[in-house]
This record gives sequence, C-alpha cells and structure tokens, in this order.
Amino acid sequence: MPDSRPLPSIGPYRLANRVILAPMAGVTDRPFRSLCRQLGAGLVVGEMVTSDPSLWHTRKSRLRMDHRGEPGPRSVQIAGGDADMLALAAKLNADQGAEIIDINMGCPAKKVCNKAAGSALLRDEPLVGEILDAVVAAVDIPVTLKIRTGWCADSNNAVRIARMAEDAGIQALAVHGRHRQQKYQGEAEYDTIAAVVSEVNIPVFANGDITTPEKARSVLDYTGADAVMIGRGAQGNPWIFREIDHFLRQGSRLSAPDAEERQEVLGGHLDALHAFYGEHMGVRIARKHLGWYLDGDSRFDDQTRRTLRAIFNGLEDTQGQRDFIDELFRHDPATASVHVAKAVAQHGTRAA
Repeated sequence: MPDSRPLPSIGPYRLANRVILAPMAGVTDRPFRSLCRQLGAGLVVGEMVTSDPSLWHTRKSRLRMDHRGEPGPRSVQIAGGDADMLALAAKLNADQGAEIIDINMGCPAKKVCNKAAGSALLRDEPLVGEILDAVVAAVDIPVTLKIRTGWCADSNNAVRIARMAEDAGIQALAVHGRHRQQKYQGEAEYDTIAAVVSEVNIPVFANGDITTPEKARSVLDYTGADAVMIGRGAQGNPWIFREIDHFLRQGSRLSAPDAEERQEVLGGHLDALHAFYGEHMGVRIARKHLGWYLDGDSRFDDQTRRTLRAIFNGLEDTQGQRDFIDELFRHDPATASVHVAKAVAQHGTRAA
C-alpha cells in the first residue's frame, strides 16, 4: 500500500522520495552520486571529509569535496573529534557551496575510531553534545547526523543521542541498525530505530541491510522511519533507488534492467570515473565497481564472474576497460569470458 505520509524535509529541502544514498568513503564520489541521483535517489550524501582543513590540499580531499555541476541540495559529510574544528569545517564547506552538513558519528572503521571520530564518539556523550551545539551554531544551513545504535551491545544509547541531536537543532537523523563493534557483520536490527522514531520529532532515516524494495517497505512499516538510506545495497546496483521508490509508490516491482541498459550504465559510469580521476586512478577505481556490477548480474555464474573480474583487474588503460564492457554484452553470458579474454589479448597486441 502506498505511503501516504508527506515526504520528509531537511530544513527547506523537501526530499524527492524516501530513498537516500548513504555516504560511503571510497564509493560515493561525484560520478557515483550523479549516477544514483539519475537512477532515482531522492538525496545523495558525499564521502566523508576530514574536519582538519590543513589536510584539504591532498588530492583525495580535493576530489571528495568536488561537487561541481551537481544539483542541490548538496550534502557534505564531515568527520572528526574536535568540536571547534568540526564547526570550522562546517562553515568552510558551507562557504564552498554545501547546502546540508552531515556529521559522521557512524563510521566503524578502525582508522577513524582510533582518532576518536566516527562511531567512537558515541562513547562520549558530553563531547557529542559539544560537537552538535558547535556545528549547528557555526552555519545557517541544515545540519544532519548519522549514528549507529551505540558503541557495543552493552551501550545502546542511540535514543539518548537522538534526543540530544533534536535539542541541539539537528534537522534529520540517520541510524544504522548495528553498534560499532559489529562493523558490518551479523544482521541489522530495527527495534532501536523504531525507538528513536518514537522519541523525536525530526525526520529519521533507517539504514542497514536494505537491499530490496520489499525490505525497504518492511523496514519503513516496522520502524515508522521517514526514509531508508541505502549503502552497500547500491554497490553494483544503482537501479535500487528507482526500484524502491516505485515499489513504495505503486506497490509493484519494476522489471530489472535489461542487458542494453546495463551496458549503457556500466559504460557511462566507466567514462565518468576516467573523466573525473584521470586514466591512472580511474582505471584502478573502476575495478571495484566492475566487481560489484558482476556480483549483481544474475546472468553470470560464480566461476564466470571470477574469470571476468581477473581479466578486468589486469587491464591498465581506459580503452582496454571500455572494450571489455562492449565485449561483455556482445555475447551469450555463458561464453562471455572466453570472448572477452580474446578481445583483451588483441587489445594488448595492438597496444604493443
């Protein structure tokens, strides 16, 4: 049954639908954000950016902060453990065109948590309050927050953090249904998200293990959340946004993308990566995306996927990768790896 509630807003920005691309370091760069928005994401959030401006001169930070040509609202996620530095980072990003600032208190990565940032902050509620107050006061654009259920099973404090966030002026909250020590293992739980929804009056976005339209519908029904946030479920499957949106609006499944559309999307994504990063980096970053696309393509069996992935990972130039995509869809899936291998060998001979 279609969801008749009004679509959620973040400050002055009404979401286009109830399906949001989660921020993922190393994944949600500008090419992937643009693709997901094109395929139905109601909001996209950029990769987390360090709150230390002295590190913004690096190529990685410059690329993460590149939102040129993107439609609004532009949501930028910042990460750090110092309230004053996070406030400064928020202000500087707002000055550079950010329209929403998102604070990262959900990342479970060791290199982030070891710096008392990401989900490690959930262990220090006074510091959380200090950060929330400082960042909200520093900018005149909406500030949102992403958290986990807590640091560990014995410190499930998401409801308290949510209340603090609302009191501080946070305008929307995303909750991943795992604590930090779980990382991405086990199954996400939604009872905590439902408890958060019942305790606050700001929009809440449910995150964790949402990989199908049916799962999105059941999570929204169970938790009462205003939207779902999709992370790993979008890797290799950017079509998930339009599929979930259609299911929520119409109650029926969209057909899966056919081979022609898959070829068009993969080729376009590949071209965007090479244009954004240049050939050297683009070729390498494309490898993980191609692996995810293969994992999500039911036309190929596991052995064929492994063979194709190995071939693609051995390619060192833009044209070779482009030829691979074209050849991949030119033949029957059962024999694709044989034909792709021949094409790659011929490409190598021409290059020599």
